[in-house]
Amino acid sequence: MIIRRAKHSDAKKLLAIYAPYVEKTAITFEHTVPSVAEFKQRINQTLTKFPYLVYQEEGEILGYAYASTYKDRTAYDWSCEVSIYVAENARGKQVGTKLYDALEKELEMIGMKNFLACITYPNEASIGFHQDRGYEKVGHFTKIGYKFERWHDIIWLQKRLED
Repeated sequence: MIIRRAKHSDAKKLLAIYAPYVEKTAITFEHTVPSVAEFKQRINQTLTKFPYLVYQEEGEILGYAYASTYKDRTAYDWSCEVSIYVAENARGKQVGTKLYDALEKELEMIGMKNFLACITYPNEASIGFHQDRGYEKVGHFTKIGYKFERWHDIIWLQKRLED
């Protein structure tokens, strides 16, 4: 098992992990699976400021996690949004835990103090995963995203590192 930085050449495999989330769930509010070129662009954009990590086992990528800008204002420079996606066949195998361990460590090393997770509600598995890691619920927006012919809520969870 290795956790490493994402590369352009990973885009197709990462997209294969992400596509079922777009096509089958409201975990992401994206309606159309992006192209490989768009995914490469997203990787590039993220890596200019934040870590973008992949979990690889026996040559197969089983998940990825990254951080992104929470708000594009200088006052928020110590806060970031975290995201994680695990392949359908790798859930329950600690892939997410290992990815988040590595991601949070790298974020702490670059000075991040607040990790924020936006989760479609309800999603008890993701909420529980984050709460077990020390994230606390800080916000709940009702009927804010529309996908699959219905409205969905989101909740925000925050993990604040000590000063």
